[in-house]
Amino acid sequence: MIRIIASCWALFLGMALIMLGNGLSNSLLGLHASYQGFSISATGWVMSGYYVGMIIGAKLVPVMVQRVGHIRAFGALASLASTAILVHYIFVEPWVWWALRFITGIAYAGLYVVAESWLNDTAENETRGQLLGFYMLITFGCIAGGQFMLNIASPEGFQLFILISILISVAVIPILISINRAPPFETNESVSIIQLIKVSPLGVLGTFASGTGAGAIMGMGAVYAFSIGLNTKEISIFMGSLIIGGGLMQYPIGRLSDNFGRRQVIIATCFIGAVSSLGASLFDASGLLIFLQIAIIGGLSLPLYPLCTTHTNDYLTPSQRVAAGGTLVMAYGSGAAIGAPFAAFYMAWLGPQGFFLALGISFALVSIFAVIRSKQREATAIEDLGEFKPLAPVPVNVSINPILEIEEIEVASSATKADIQTSFEELVKELNSESTKKSTKND
Repeated sequence: MIRIIASCWALFLGMALIMLGNGLSNSLLGLHASYQGFSISATGWVMSGYYVGMIIGAKLVPVMVQRVGHIRAFGALASLASTAILVHYIFVEPWVWWALRFITGIAYAGLYVVAESWLNDTAENETRGQLLGFYMLITFGCIAGGQFMLNIASPEGFQLFILISILISVAVIPILISINRAPPFETNESVSIIQLIKVSPLGVLGTFASGTGAGAIMGMGAVYAFSIGLNTKEISIFMGSLIIGGGLMQYPIGRLSDNFGRRQVIIATCFIGAVSSLGASLFDASGLLIFLQIAIIGGLSLPLYPLCTTHTNDYLTPSQRVAAGGTLVMAYGSGAAIGAPFAAFYMAWLGPQGFFLALGISFALVSIFAVIRSKQREATAIEDLGEFKPLAPVPVNVSINPILEIEEIEVASSATKADIQTSFEELVKELNSESTKKSTKND
Protein backbone atom coordinates (compact mmCIF):
# COMPACT_ATOMS: atom_id res chain seq x y z
CA MET A 1 0.00 0.00 0.00
CA ILE A 2 2.76 2.44 0.97
CA ARG A 3 4.69 1.64 -2.22
CA ILE A 4 1.62 2.25 -4.36
CA ILE A 5 0.89 5.60 -2.72
CA ALA A 6 4.56 6.62 -2.88
CA SER A 7 4.51 6.12 -6.65
CA CYS A 8 1.89 8.89 -6.88
CA TRP A 9 3.18 11.13 -4.10
CA ALA A 10 3.44 14.23 -6.28
CA LEU A 11 -0.12 13.93 -7.51
CA PHE A 12 -1.49 13.32 -4.03
CA LEU A 13 0.50 16.22 -2.57
CA GLY A 14 -0.66 18.57 -5.30
CA MET A 15 -4.30 17.57 -4.92
CA ALA A 16 -4.06 17.81 -1.12
CA LEU A 17 -2.95 21.44 -1.42
CA ILE A 18 -5.72 22.18 -3.92
CA MET A 19 -8.34 20.60 -1.64
CA LEU A 20 -7.04 22.59 1.34
CA GLY A 21 -7.40 25.78 -0.66
CA ASN A 22 -10.86 24.80 -1.85
CA GLY A 23 -12.07 23.93 1.63
CA LEU A 24 -10.74 27.17 3.08
CA SER A 25 -12.09 29.38 0.28
CA ASN A 26 -15.74 28.32 0.66
CA SER A 27 -15.91 29.24 4.35
CA LEU A 28 -13.65 32.29 4.01
CA LEU A 29 -15.77 33.87 1.28
CA GLY A 30 -19.00 33.28 3.18
CA LEU A 31 -17.54 34.92 6.29
CA HIS A 32 -15.87 37.77 4.41
CA ALA A 33 -19.16 38.50 2.62
CA SER A 34 -20.86 38.76 6.02
CA TYR A 35 -18.15 41.12 7.31
CA GLN A 36 -18.52 43.27 4.19
CA GLY A 37 -22.27 43.63 4.68
CA PHE A 38 -23.54 41.40 1.87
CA SER A 39 -27.18 40.44 2.37
CA ILE A 40 -27.96 36.78 3.03
CA SER A 41 -29.63 36.49 -0.39
CA ALA A 42 -26.67 38.10 -2.17
CA THR A 43 -24.25 35.75 -0.41
CA GLY A 44 -26.32 32.74 -1.48
CA TRP A 45 -26.25 33.77 -5.13
CA VAL A 46 -22.54 34.56 -4.98
CA MET A 47 -21.73 31.10 -3.64
CA SER A 48 -23.83 29.43 -6.36
CA GLY A 49 -21.51 30.77 -9.06
CA TYR A 50 -18.87 28.18 -8.17
CA TYR A 51 -21.13 25.24 -8.99
CA VAL A 52 -22.41 26.82 -12.19
CA GLY A 53 -18.78 27.13 -13.22
CA MET A 54 -18.11 23.50 -12.33
CA ILE A 55 -20.99 22.36 -14.56
CA ILE A 56 -19.64 24.39 -17.49
CA GLY A 57 -16.05 23.42 -16.73
CA ALA A 58 -16.81 19.71 -16.71
CA LYS A 59 -18.00 20.13 -20.31
CA LEU A 60 -15.39 22.58 -21.60
CA VAL A 61 -12.19 21.35 -19.98
CA PRO A 62 -12.01 17.95 -21.75
CA VAL A 63 -12.09 19.83 -25.06
CA MET A 64 -9.37 22.17 -23.80
CA VAL A 65 -7.18 19.27 -22.66
CA GLN A 66 -7.50 17.55 -26.02
CA ARG A 67 -6.35 20.74 -27.76
CA VAL A 68 -3.45 21.92 -25.57
CA GLY A 69 -2.55 18.89 -23.44
CA HIS A 70 -2.63 18.08 -19.73
CA ILE A 71 0.39 20.09 -18.61
CA ARG A 72 -0.58 23.39 -20.23
CA ALA A 73 -4.20 22.99 -19.18
CA PHE A 74 -3.28 22.27 -15.56
CA GLY A 75 -0.88 25.21 -15.34
CA ALA A 76 -3.34 27.63 -16.95
CA LEU A 77 -6.26 26.57 -14.76
CA ALA A 78 -4.22 26.71 -11.55
CA SER A 79 -3.04 30.21 -12.45
CA LEU A 80 -6.65 31.22 -13.12
CA ALA A 81 -7.86 29.90 -9.75
CA SER A 82 -4.90 31.44 -7.91
CA THR A 83 -5.58 34.85 -9.45
CA ALA A 84 -9.35 34.75 -8.97
CA ILE A 85 -9.19 34.32 -5.19
CA LEU A 86 -6.97 37.43 -4.87
CA VAL A 87 -9.32 39.57 -6.96
CA HIS A 88 -12.12 38.86 -4.45
CA TYR A 89 -10.35 41.05 -1.91
CA ILE A 90 -9.81 43.90 -4.38
CA PHE A 91 -13.33 44.19 -5.81
CA VAL A 92 -15.91 43.65 -3.07
CA GLU A 93 -19.14 43.62 -5.10
CA PRO A 94 -21.65 40.73 -5.23
CA TRP A 95 -21.83 40.62 -9.02
CA VAL A 96 -18.01 40.64 -9.31
CA TRP A 97 -17.77 37.88 -6.73
CA TRP A 98 -20.35 35.78 -8.60
CA ALA A 99 -18.29 36.09 -11.78
CA LEU A 100 -15.12 35.20 -9.88
CA ARG A 101 -16.80 32.16 -8.29
CA PHE A 102 -17.97 31.11 -11.74
CA ILE A 103 -14.41 31.37 -13.08
CA THR A 104 -13.10 29.51 -10.03
CA GLY A 105 -15.62 26.72 -10.59
CA ILE A 106 -14.41 26.25 -14.16
CA ALA A 107 -10.80 26.24 -12.99
CA TYR A 108 -11.35 23.72 -10.19
CA ALA A 109 -13.38 21.46 -12.45
CA GLY A 110 -10.44 21.46 -14.83
CA LEU A 111 -7.89 20.79 -12.11
CA TYR A 112 -9.90 17.82 -10.87
CA VAL A 113 -10.42 16.40 -14.36
CA VAL A 114 -6.76 16.68 -15.32
CA ALA A 115 -5.34 15.36 -12.04
CA GLU A 116 -7.86 12.54 -11.74
CA SER A 117 -7.27 11.37 -15.31
CA TRP A 118 -3.57 11.14 -14.47
CA LEU A 119 -4.37 9.13 -11.35
CA ASN A 120 -6.65 6.82 -13.28
CA ASP A 121 -3.98 6.25 -15.93
CA THR A 122 -1.38 5.43 -13.25
CA ALA A 123 -3.57 2.83 -11.54
CA GLU A 124 -3.95 -0.81 -12.51
CA ASN A 125 -6.93 -2.96 -11.60
CA GLU A 126 -4.98 -4.53 -8.72
CA THR A 127 -4.09 -1.15 -7.18
CA ARG A 128 -6.91 1.09 -8.38
CA GLY A 129 -9.16 0.52 -5.37
CA GLN A 130 -6.39 1.41 -2.91
CA LEU A 131 -5.38 4.51 -4.86
CA LEU A 132 -8.94 5.77 -5.16
CA GLY A 133 -9.60 5.02 -1.50
CA PHE A 134 -6.59 7.11 -0.51
CA TYR A 135 -7.76 9.84 -2.89
CA MET A 136 -11.16 9.93 -1.14
CA LEU A 137 -9.38 10.15 2.22
CA ILE A 138 -7.34 13.11 0.98
CA THR A 139 -10.47 14.76 -0.41
CA PHE A 140 -12.47 14.64 2.80
CA GLY A 141 -9.47 15.19 5.07
CA CYS A 142 -8.14 18.24 3.27
CA ILE A 143 -11.52 19.90 2.67
CA ALA A 144 -12.15 19.45 6.41
CA GLY A 145 -8.61 20.60 7.21
CA GLY A 146 -9.14 23.75 5.18
CA GLN A 147 -11.87 24.78 7.61
CA PHE A 148 -9.41 24.85 10.51
CA MET A 149 -7.06 27.10 8.54
CA LEU A 150 -9.58 29.88 9.19
CA ASN A 151 -7.80 30.28 12.53
CA ILE A 152 -4.49 31.30 10.94
CA ALA A 153 -5.64 34.89 10.39
CA SER A 154 -8.79 37.00 10.59
CA PRO A 155 -11.36 36.34 7.81
CA GLU A 156 -11.74 40.13 7.59
CA GLY A 157 -8.16 40.61 6.39
CA PHE A 158 -6.26 39.77 3.21
CA GLN A 159 -3.91 37.14 4.65
CA LEU A 160 -6.16 34.11 4.08
CA PHE A 161 -6.80 35.14 0.47
CA ILE A 162 -3.05 35.17 -0.12
CA LEU A 163 -2.69 31.81 1.64
CA ILE A 164 -5.24 30.18 -0.68
CA SER A 165 -3.45 31.62 -3.71
CA ILE A 166 -0.14 30.23 -2.42
CA LEU A 167 -1.63 26.77 -1.83
CA ILE A 168 -2.98 26.57 -5.37
CA SER A 169 0.23 27.91 -6.92
CA VAL A 170 2.48 25.55 -4.95
CA ALA A 171 0.22 22.59 -5.82
CA VAL A 172 1.31 22.91 -9.44
CA ILE A 173 5.01 22.39 -8.68
CA PRO A 174 5.14 18.70 -7.63
CA ILE A 175 2.69 17.67 -10.35
CA LEU A 176 4.47 19.43 -13.20
CA ILE A 177 8.01 18.40 -12.27
CA SER A 178 7.27 14.78 -11.37
CA ILE A 179 5.01 13.52 -14.14
CA ASN A 180 6.89 13.05 -17.38
CA ARG A 181 4.22 11.88 -19.75
CA ALA A 182 0.65 12.96 -20.16
CA PRO A 183 -1.84 10.08 -20.34
CA PRO A 184 -4.21 9.68 -23.27
CA PHE A 185 -7.40 11.62 -22.67
CA GLU A 186 -10.69 10.19 -23.87
CA THR A 187 -14.18 11.55 -23.37
CA ASN A 188 -17.28 9.40 -23.09
CA GLU A 189 -20.73 9.98 -24.49
CA SER A 190 -23.40 10.60 -21.85
CA VAL A 191 -27.09 9.79 -21.77
CA SER A 192 -29.74 12.51 -21.63
CA ILE A 193 -31.17 13.44 -18.25
CA ILE A 194 -34.71 12.58 -19.46
CA GLN A 195 -33.63 9.10 -20.48
CA LEU A 196 -31.90 8.51 -17.16
CA ILE A 197 -34.96 9.70 -15.23
CA LYS A 198 -36.99 7.04 -17.04
CA VAL A 199 -34.56 4.40 -15.79
CA SER A 200 -34.06 5.62 -12.22
CA PRO A 201 -36.12 8.67 -11.21
CA LEU A 202 -35.18 8.20 -7.55
CA GLY A 203 -31.48 8.02 -8.38
CA VAL A 204 -31.60 11.26 -10.38
CA LEU A 205 -33.78 13.14 -7.87
CA GLY A 206 -31.67 11.91 -4.96
CA THR A 207 -28.46 12.96 -6.71
CA PHE A 208 -29.94 16.40 -7.44
CA ALA A 209 -31.12 16.76 -3.82
CA SER A 210 -27.74 15.65 -2.46
CA GLY A 211 -26.16 18.38 -4.57
CA THR A 212 -28.65 20.89 -3.17
CA GLY A 213 -27.70 19.87 0.36
CA ALA A 214 -23.97 20.01 -0.36
CA GLY A 215 -24.31 23.42 -2.03
CA ALA A 216 -26.24 24.75 0.95
CA ILE A 217 -23.78 23.31 3.45
CA MET A 218 -20.59 24.42 1.73
CA GLY A 219 -21.98 27.78 0.62
CA MET A 220 -24.00 28.91 3.63
CA GLY A 221 -22.77 26.77 6.54
CA ALA A 222 -20.16 29.29 7.67
CA VAL A 223 -22.64 32.15 7.17
CA TYR A 224 -25.13 30.38 9.44
CA ALA A 225 -22.48 29.78 12.09
CA PHE A 226 -21.42 33.44 11.95
CA SER A 227 -25.02 34.65 12.18
CA ILE A 228 -25.68 32.75 15.43
CA GLY A 229 -22.65 34.34 17.05
CA LEU A 230 -19.93 31.69 16.80
CA ASN A 231 -16.36 33.00 16.74
CA THR A 232 -13.83 32.03 14.07
CA LYS A 233 -12.49 29.05 16.01
CA GLU A 234 -16.00 27.74 16.62
CA ILE A 235 -16.96 28.27 12.97
CA SER A 236 -13.97 26.21 11.84
CA ILE A 237 -14.97 23.40 14.22
CA PHE A 238 -18.58 23.66 13.04
CA MET A 239 -17.65 23.28 9.36
CA GLY A 240 -14.97 20.68 10.06
CA SER A 241 -17.42 18.57 12.09
CA LEU A 242 -19.90 18.67 9.24
CA ILE A 243 -17.45 17.39 6.64
CA ILE A 244 -15.78 14.84 8.93
CA GLY A 245 -19.22 13.49 9.81
CA GLY A 246 -19.98 13.07 6.11
CA GLY A 247 -16.72 11.23 5.51
CA LEU A 248 -17.08 8.88 8.48
CA MET A 249 -20.67 7.91 7.67
CA GLN A 250 -20.09 6.90 4.05
CA TYR A 251 -18.96 3.35 4.83
CA PRO A 252 -21.62 2.52 7.49
CA ILE A 253 -24.46 3.83 5.33
CA GLY A 254 -23.00 2.10 2.28
CA ARG A 255 -22.75 -1.24 4.05
CA LEU A 256 -26.33 -0.94 5.30
CA SER A 257 -27.48 -0.35 1.72
CA ASP A 258 -25.58 -3.46 0.57
CA ASN A 259 -27.38 -5.57 3.18
CA PHE A 260 -30.87 -4.04 3.32
CA GLY A 261 -31.32 -2.47 -0.12
CA ARG A 262 -30.61 1.02 -1.49
CA ARG A 263 -34.17 2.30 -1.48
CA GLN A 264 -34.82 1.33 2.13
CA VAL A 265 -31.62 2.99 3.29
CA ILE A 266 -32.35 6.12 1.22
CA ILE A 267 -35.79 6.35 2.87
CA ALA A 268 -34.37 5.84 6.37
CA THR A 269 -31.39 8.16 5.88
CA CYS A 270 -33.47 10.99 4.46
CA PHE A 271 -36.24 10.54 7.05
CA ILE A 272 -33.74 10.76 9.93
CA GLY A 273 -32.02 13.67 8.16
CA ALA A 274 -35.33 15.51 7.75
CA VAL A 275 -36.30 15.00 11.40
CA SER A 276 -32.82 16.05 12.60
CA SER A 277 -32.74 19.14 10.38
CA LEU A 278 -36.26 20.26 11.21
CA GLY A 279 -35.55 19.69 14.90
CA ALA A 280 -32.40 21.80 14.62
CA SER A 281 -34.43 24.58 12.98
CA LEU A 282 -36.87 24.65 15.91
CA PHE A 283 -34.51 24.29 18.87
CA ASP A 284 -31.34 26.32 19.41
CA ALA A 285 -28.36 24.17 20.37
CA SER A 286 -25.25 25.43 22.13
CA GLY A 287 -21.81 24.26 23.17
CA LEU A 288 -20.72 20.81 22.05
CA LEU A 289 -24.29 19.92 21.13
CA ILE A 290 -24.25 22.19 18.08
CA PHE A 291 -21.11 20.49 16.73
CA LEU A 292 -22.60 17.03 17.31
CA GLN A 293 -25.81 18.18 15.67
CA ILE A 294 -24.11 19.37 12.48
CA ALA A 295 -21.85 16.29 12.36
CA ILE A 296 -24.95 14.07 12.34
CA ILE A 297 -26.64 16.13 9.63
CA GLY A 298 -23.45 16.15 7.54
CA GLY A 299 -23.12 12.41 8.10
CA LEU A 300 -26.60 11.89 6.65
CA SER A 301 -26.33 14.46 3.84
CA LEU A 302 -22.95 13.92 2.17
CA PRO A 303 -23.27 10.09 1.72
CA LEU A 304 -26.54 10.60 -0.17
CA TYR A 305 -24.67 11.28 -3.44
CA PRO A 306 -22.79 7.94 -3.63
CA LEU A 307 -25.89 6.15 -2.29
CA CYS A 308 -28.13 7.48 -5.08
CA THR A 309 -25.41 6.96 -7.69
CA THR A 310 -25.05 3.34 -6.62
CA HIS A 311 -28.85 2.92 -6.64
CA THR A 312 -28.91 4.08 -10.27
CA ASN A 313 -25.98 1.85 -11.22
CA ASP A 314 -27.82 -1.20 -9.86
CA TYR A 315 -30.09 -1.02 -12.92
CA LEU A 316 -27.31 -0.49 -15.48
CA THR A 317 -24.70 -2.46 -17.36
CA PRO A 318 -21.04 -1.36 -17.04
CA SER A 319 -21.11 0.63 -20.30
CA GLN A 320 -24.37 2.27 -19.30
CA ARG A 321 -22.85 3.22 -15.95
CA VAL A 322 -20.09 5.16 -17.69
CA ALA A 323 -22.65 7.01 -19.83
CA ALA A 324 -24.87 7.69 -16.81
CA GLY A 325 -21.94 8.89 -14.69
CA GLY A 326 -21.53 12.18 -16.54
CA THR A 327 -25.27 12.84 -16.41
CA LEU A 328 -25.39 12.20 -12.67
CA VAL A 329 -22.49 14.62 -12.19
CA MET A 330 -24.53 17.25 -14.04
CA ALA A 331 -27.58 16.50 -11.85
CA TYR A 332 -25.46 16.87 -8.72
CA GLY A 333 -23.89 20.10 -9.95
CA SER A 334 -27.28 21.57 -10.89
CA GLY A 335 -28.59 20.82 -7.41
CA ALA A 336 -25.47 22.31 -5.81
CA ALA A 337 -25.89 25.49 -7.88
CA ILE A 338 -29.30 26.18 -6.32
CA GLY A 339 -28.35 24.89 -2.85
CA ALA A 340 -26.87 28.11 -1.47
CA PRO A 341 -29.63 30.42 -2.86
CA PHE A 342 -32.23 27.93 -1.60
CA ALA A 343 -30.80 28.02 1.94
CA ALA A 344 -30.28 31.79 1.74
CA PHE A 345 -33.96 32.29 0.86
CA TYR A 346 -35.12 30.56 4.03
CA MET A 347 -32.43 32.26 6.13
CA ALA A 348 -33.49 35.70 4.86
CA TRP A 349 -37.14 34.83 5.50
CA LEU A 350 -36.96 33.02 8.84
CA GLY A 351 -33.57 33.95 10.24
CA PRO A 352 -30.50 31.73 10.72
CA GLN A 353 -32.55 28.62 11.54
CA GLY A 354 -33.88 28.68 7.98
CA PHE A 355 -30.56 27.03 7.06
CA PHE A 356 -31.64 23.78 8.70
CA LEU A 357 -35.18 24.09 7.36
CA ALA A 358 -33.82 24.15 3.80
CA LEU A 359 -31.82 20.98 4.47
CA GLY A 360 -34.85 19.34 6.08
CA ILE A 361 -37.03 20.07 3.05
CA SER A 362 -34.45 18.48 0.72
CA PHE A 363 -34.27 15.36 2.90
CA ALA A 364 -38.05 15.11 3.21
CA LEU A 365 -38.73 15.37 -0.53
CA VAL A 366 -36.34 12.52 -1.32
CA SER A 367 -37.73 10.33 1.46
CA ILE A 368 -41.34 10.86 0.34
CA PHE A 369 -40.49 10.23 -3.31
CA ALA A 370 -38.58 7.06 -2.40
CA VAL A 371 -41.66 5.75 -0.57
CA ILE A 372 -43.80 6.48 -3.63
CA ARG A 373 -41.34 4.71 -5.92
CA SER A 374 -41.34 1.65 -3.65
CA LYS A 375 -45.04 1.26 -4.46
CA GLN A 376 -44.45 1.52 -8.21
CA ARG A 377 -41.41 -0.68 -8.82
CA GLU A 378 -39.90 -3.59 -6.95
CA ALA A 379 -36.46 -2.98 -5.51
CA THR A 380 -33.44 -4.74 -6.96
CA ALA A 381 -32.86 -8.06 -5.19
CA ILE A 382 -30.16 -7.88 -2.50
CA GLU A 383 -28.08 -10.56 -4.21
CA ASP A 384 -28.10 -8.53 -7.46
CA LEU A 385 -26.86 -5.30 -5.89
CA GLY A 386 -23.43 -3.99 -6.80
CA GLU A 387 -20.99 -3.07 -4.04
CA PHE A 388 -21.32 0.42 -2.55
CA LYS A 389 -18.28 2.65 -3.07
CA PRO A 390 -17.68 6.01 -1.35
CA LEU A 391 -17.45 9.04 -3.63
CA ALA A 392 -15.87 12.44 -3.12
CA PRO A 393 -18.16 15.42 -2.43
CA VAL A 394 -16.72 17.19 -5.50
CA PRO A 395 -17.63 14.81 -8.35
CA VAL A 396 -16.31 15.80 -11.76
CA ASN A 397 -14.49 13.01 -13.55
CA VAL A 398 -16.47 9.86 -14.37
CA SER A 399 -13.26 7.83 -14.68
CA ILE A 400 -12.43 8.35 -11.01
CA ASN A 401 -15.60 6.49 -9.96
CA PRO A 402 -14.37 3.40 -8.07
CA ILE A 403 -17.52 1.52 -9.05
CA LEU A 404 -16.14 1.24 -12.59
CA GLU A 405 -13.30 -0.99 -13.75
CA ILE A 406 -10.67 0.31 -16.16
CA GLU A 407 -11.75 -2.12 -18.88
CA GLU A 408 -15.36 -0.95 -18.56
CA ILE A 409 -14.33 2.66 -19.10
CA GLU A 410 -12.18 1.75 -22.11
CA VAL A 411 -15.00 -0.25 -23.71
CA ALA A 412 -17.52 2.51 -23.03
CA SER A 413 -15.26 5.13 -24.60
CA SER A 414 -15.79 3.49 -27.99
CA ALA A 415 -19.59 3.58 -27.73
CA THR A 416 -21.41 6.06 -29.96
CA LYS A 417 -24.26 8.28 -28.86
CA ALA A 418 -26.67 6.21 -30.96
CA ASP A 419 -25.51 3.00 -29.28
CA ILE A 420 -26.04 4.49 -25.84
CA GLN A 421 -29.46 5.86 -26.76
CA THR A 422 -30.58 2.47 -28.10
CA SER A 423 -29.24 0.70 -25.03
CA PHE A 424 -31.17 2.92 -22.64
CA GLU A 425 -34.37 2.73 -24.70
CA GLU A 426 -34.26 -1.05 -24.45
CA LEU A 427 -33.63 -0.85 -20.70
CA VAL A 428 -36.59 1.51 -20.19
CA LYS A 429 -38.88 -0.89 -22.07
CA GLU A 430 -37.67 -3.78 -19.92
CA LEU A 431 -38.21 -1.88 -16.66
CA ASN A 432 -41.66 -0.67 -17.76
CA SER A 433 -42.61 -4.24 -18.64
CA GLU A 434 -41.59 -5.41 -15.16
CA SER A 435 -43.59 -2.60 -13.54
CA THR A 436 -46.66 -3.52 -15.60
CA LYS A 437 -46.39 -7.16 -14.52
CA LYS A 438 -46.16 -6.08 -10.87
CA SER A 439 -49.22 -3.83 -11.23
CA THR A 440 -51.23 -6.63 -12.89
CA LYS A 441 -50.20 -9.06 -10.16
CA ASN A 442 -51.29 -6.65 -7.42
CA ASP A 443 -54.68 -6.16 -9.12
